[in-house]
Amino acid sequence: MIRKMALAVLFVALGTVSALAADISGKWTADIAGRQGTPTTTTFTFAVSGATVTGKITTPRGDTDISDGKIAGDTLTFSTSMSMNGNTMTQTYTGKIDGDTIKFSRAMGDRPATEFTATKVK
Repeated sequence: MIRKMALAVLFVALGTVSALAADISGKWTADIAGRQGTPTTTTFTFAVSGATVTGKITTPRGDTDISDGKIAGDTLTFSTSMSMNGNTMTQTYTGKIDGDTIKFSRAMGDRPATEFTATKVK
């Protein structure tokens, strides 16, 4: 009996954590500075299922799928991978959600992180 009650409490607690995660589903845009400092408009399209986030990033170069997407409360994390000249590079994104904005930090290898803000498309 105690086991059943403990399991019930666990399921309720896990459901509550998922319910507290921000809903970021939809399109978001950001102007992200490139190597020469010229901003590039980037579109993020997110789909959320529980604590799992899927979607893609669209730039003038095309679409890139996101992987390892997770959301916990107001924190969003995911990564992207791209291949250039036979080398695979992974970028990791960490975002802090605040209503209709997400303040991101994007890191790749030992390069300095890039900071930018994405805004929800209405």
